[in-house]
Amino acid sequence: MRPFDRVVLIFNPQSTGEAQERAEGLRRDLAQQAPDLAVELLPTEHAGHATELARTVAQTGAPLVVSVSGDGGYNEVVNGVMQAGNQRAVAAVLAAGNANDHRRATQERPLAEAVTRGNVSRIDLLRFTSDGPDGRAVRYAHSYIGLGLTPVVAVDLEKGGKGSLREMVTVVRSFAKFRPFQIETEGGRQSFDSLVFANIAQMAKVATLAEDQGRPDDGMFEVITLRHTAKWRILATALKASTTGLGKQPSVRTYAFTTVTPLPLQVDGEVVELPTGTAVRVDIVHDALPTVM
Repeated sequence: MRPFDRVVLIFNPQSTGEAQERAEGLRRDLAQQAPDLAVELLPTEHAGHATELARTVAQTGAPLVVSVSGDGGYNEVVNGVMQAGNQRAVAAVLAAGNANDHRRATQERPLAEAVTRGNVSRIDLLRFTSDGPDGRAVRYAHSYIGLGLTPVVAVDLEKGGKGSLREMVTVVRSFAKFRPFQIETEGGRQSFDSLVFANIAQMAKVATLAEDQGRPDDGMFEVITLRHTAKWRILATALKASTTGLGKQPSVRTYAFTTVTPLPLQVDGEVVELPTGTAVRVDIVHDALPTVM
């Protein structure tokens, strides 16, 4: 017997990634391959709605909650499932977005086949805890958390639109105006151009962050640091990431810092603004999320 009693597909009907069409296609595939399995489609109506829907769905029974989206939409669903606190709830993603780093890094078979088989495994999640002027906030990430150049590019992409040529122009513009950031760590104040905490080995479609590392079930995450340097060195690092990869990176279970200035931070593609003086802790929650791949 499958470990879930129904499938709920959450999607944004306004998505540029044809989320509704992909959701309806998965429902048709499951009707053929698993006719005994109830499948429901739930469209979102506003930003953050996927978290609300996933939390409500995951509170009862043993649902498989599928985000038909990119990495950001899946982040919302993952957080909703985690907030529900139901150990029987399972989450998965059907790629229908721009980067889809998580699905690309973890896919083992087509999702309809994975659902039909019903083989559930567990993956780690990054847990981001911030203590600032507005109190404590906790959020989970399935793939990565980034500071510096990563969220700056993400913000500009949202403003300038997506698509290969537009993305290239946006990245170049973002890079030209980018400035380094500072944070306080146990080692004192440090200046970075980029700081990424990675639960998977790849991001941004082509960049390989951690060679032979980055498994989302190993109880560790990788810390990829680029201290402030000349811009040509940043370009050289980006080129290396997209070709040969960055090689072996430090693996840790926790990383803490305090912001020195207001700072944007990217969580699976979604940008969070951190005020000055915010204490941040990133740690790994081993085997946190049941999923099908």
